Amino acid sequence: MGIVAHDLGVDLGTSNTLVYVKHKGIVISEPTIVVVESTGDRKILAVGDDARIMLGRTTEGILAVRPMREGVITDFDMTVEMIRYFIHKAIGSSYLVRPRLFLSFPCSISPIERRAVSEASKQAGARKVFLVEKPFLSALGSGLPVYDPNGCMVVDIGGGTTDVAVISLGGVVISHSVRVGGTKMDEAILNFIKHEFNIVIGDRTAEEVKLDLGSALPLKDDRRARIRGRDMVTNLPQTTEITSAQIYEAIREPCLAILGAIKWVLERTPPELAADIMHNGIYLTGGSALLYGMDQMIASELGIPVLLAKEPADCAVLGLGYLIENFELLEHMDRVSMLKPF
Repeated sequence: MGIVAHDLGVDLGTSNTLVYVKHKGIVISEPTIVVVESTGDRKILAVGDDARIMLGRTTEGILAVRPMREGVITDFDMTVEMIRYFIHKAIGSSYLVRPRLFLSFPCSISPIERRAVSEASKQAGARKVFLVEKPFLSALGSGLPVYDPNGCMVVDIGGGTTDVAVISLGGVVISHSVRVGGTKMDEAILNFIKHEFNIVIGDRTAEEVKLDLGSALPLKDDRRARIRGRDMVTNLPQTTEITSAQIYEAIREPCLAILGAIKWVLERTPPELAADIMHNGIYLTGGSALLYGMDQMIASELGIPVLLAKEPADCAVLGLGYLIENFELLEHMDRVSMLKPF
């Protein structure tokens, strides 16, 4: 019996991390959060789902950390520990050969930031690291014919970034990334409620409000919800009512920033590929693409059909899975030129 060498695909997002194991599929989908002791050697107390439960409820001396912000590493040591945790959870801690890691990265990050992701992965236990652009993976994972001589546009709206790319013949023709996504929408809601109602709410409450009332378009039937927070004047708990129309106004700016990124790419797309996009439409992927009315808003502004991918939050990690499962075949066909090991 030979020694098993594992291949893992890791979609390391600002909000969530997904892990794909060769021949097994997606085995992990958990928040990108680490809870640590804030003093001393910063001992890890919880990661992922366990850490999310503690978010906003930690006691003195305990800190909830998001080691990724807007697609880049903000806390290197915590990122190393988090990747190590996910590797061990996915394949166990008793492997004899260190795994190969295939990771997604946003178009906007610099070569230095890419190298930081690679170094963190190697310190976490990876034997070799391959980095692939996220919109290409999302197109691949959503079943688009990325290797055909036909242009397709993918808009991946994640937690920290939105990546827009035109893909043809197995590569990215033109791309643009803005550091706007679901997290920016949460922050916009949090700030709106603070300024309008003088009430401070937590990140989790802001996210819940976005999921319940958020929309990229004005709703015909205005919906309402009650939220709880801390009054900024009295510092006592306070409850207020908020409407979907108010949340629409709160998140309008991030939505317009996403629309602006799409326009930027379309204005610079070669005419032949632009004609393909007009015919085939724009494909939305990423967890924040599920915001109600996002596809309709983009379609009405641009006059181009917009389609929401099936299981949009999983598209990038499924693209990594396709590369892992077909790596030898694609390598033989010289179609993994984008896979440069770090």
